Amino acid sequence: MQAVCGSHDGEAAADRHVAVEYSTDDEWAAHLVPFVRAGFDKGEQVQYFADATDPRLVMRTLADRGIDADTAVRRGQLVVTTADETYLSGARFDPDAMIVLWGRAVEAALGQGYPNLRVIGEMSWGARHLTGAERLLEYELRIHHEVFEQLPLTAWCFYDRRLLAPDALDVLTGAHLTRAGAAPRSHARPGLSVVPLAGGPGFRLSGSAGYESRRVAASASAAVAASPAQDITLDLSSLDHLDVAALAHIADAARRRPSGTPLRFVGAPPALRRLLELFPELAPGLQEVGR
Repeated sequence: MQAVCGSHDGEAAADRHVAVEYSTDDEWAAHLVPFVRAGFDKGEQVQYFADATDPRLVMRTLADRGIDADTAVRRGQLVVTTADETYLSGARFDPDAMIVLWGRAVEAALGQGYPNLRVIGEMSWGARHLTGAERLLEYELRIHHEVFEQLPLTAWCFYDRRLLAPDALDVLTGAHLTRAGAAPRSHARPGLSVVPLAGGPGFRLSGSAGYESRRVAASASAAVAASPAQDITLDLSSLDHLDVAALAHIADAARRRPSGTPLRFVGAPPALRRLLELFPELAPGLQEVGR
């Protein structure tokens, strides 16, 4: 994706791609209203992609809290649409298609004279049995580098705790460098979590990459394989365990990378080196580097 000129107001990509959690309608509104008001104050275009929420409730909530949403819609500064028309507009959820959509949406906003596009997207559709929904984690991981580091875009991913299983919620919101509204968890942490690196293309894996977390490992590997970055790094320094199946996913992702450059990893646990000695066929495409 080519970078589109525009204003980020000095905000880092991590501050513009935020996971927002809420458990009540009041919490939802408490995040919604200031986000929209800030966009209007900056002269930005604001869009809302509704899923579980009726779009009419979005409009009514804004109006009830002193925002002239109807006028903003008429002049094109506010667009309230649905996940079916954005994330799910094709036959399946496709991260590549959605990344292209972001580029077109930002270009359209800039073409209308707005300095930035500001979006809220409800992610509750990820809990439904929809074709491609299993790629949501891959998508959340990819867009930090492929979208937010390239485009004048601010987007908050709305996660309703009432609609997602706690472990899935942890993994998905944990794929963001910035989170808001996160509540203390009473359940065990997920076996494996993955988050983009703030200092350059790559990801940090934490926890245990075993059988129970195989889908998370597969999503991380898919994000690695799809990355257009010339160089990409995996930080494994917080990884407690890595089984051969997870390593095979990583090795396969390294082979499929479009740039053809080795996948670098740092902080590898001793078990990874032992696995590479036992399964040398997995080593091509992987390169250990120092910190």
